[in-house]
Amino acid sequence: MLALFKSHYSIGKSILTLNDPSSVSDGGPDSIFKIAKDNNLEQLILVEDSLIGFFEAYRRSNNLGIQLIFGLRLSMRNSKSEEDKTSEHKIVIFSKNDDGCKLLNQIYSKAFCDNDKFLTYQELKELWNDDSLKLAVPFYDSFIHVNNFTFSNAVPDLSFTEPTFFIEENNSPIDELLKSKVLEVCSKKGYKIEKAKSIYYKNKQYAQAHMTYKIICSRSFGKSKTLSKPNLEHFCSDEFSFESWKEQNHEQ
Repeated sequence: MLALFKSHYSIGKSILTLNDPSSVSDGGPDSIFKIAKDNNLEQLILVEDSLIGFFEAYRRSNNLGIQLIFGLRLSMRNSKSEEDKTSEHKIVIFSKNDDGCKLLNQIYSKAFCDNDKFLTYQELKELWNDDSLKLAVPFYDSFIHVNNFTFSNAVPDLSFTEPTFFIEENNSPIDELLKSKVLEVCSKKGYKIEKAKSIYYKNKQYAQAHMTYKIICSRSFGKSKTLSKPNLEHFCSDEFSFESWKEQNHEQ
């Protein structure tokens, strides 16, 4: 099972840092690299919502002798039409090599500088190179997710590459139904499937700290959201932890 880490550079999504393991103290924030070293992980998959932390992650992984696999989680739409906002969904683009890192930077710049933080598949296709990039479809917020649980009509064009679809088990009420929909699509199209786990905190007991952080980042604390009534969409599980990944990995 793949461990998909996310750091605090994806603002509002994770309470894990990219700090050097030697700087981590008891009672302080947990570091992804400290977790990796303590558990003898030779490879680290980092899926971020921006490129802000990429160079820190790259330098630290090199210094620690850990292979870094970096993925950019990006919003996609059917077209640039304002009316097409409802088709918005997520994909993850991984770089395979140095050229892939350069292409990720171009893709990121295109989405955040030329557009309103999204790309169309036509724009992505024009920048794509299978030798340098890998496309993955996340379990949550994918076109399958939004089409089945919202009023969206996302129609992705994946003809230019061979995507991999992630499946997760986090004890969320939608997991089983969403999993069946992913399997249905992949069975029809012959797409590859990988079991994965999104990791936003170290242990299950830190789920409340993660929830508090998300509420603060949403700038709604004391208004519509409180710790007793967070009103966070799909926030109903403590399974987005490294502890849970170890448990599920051991069971396989």
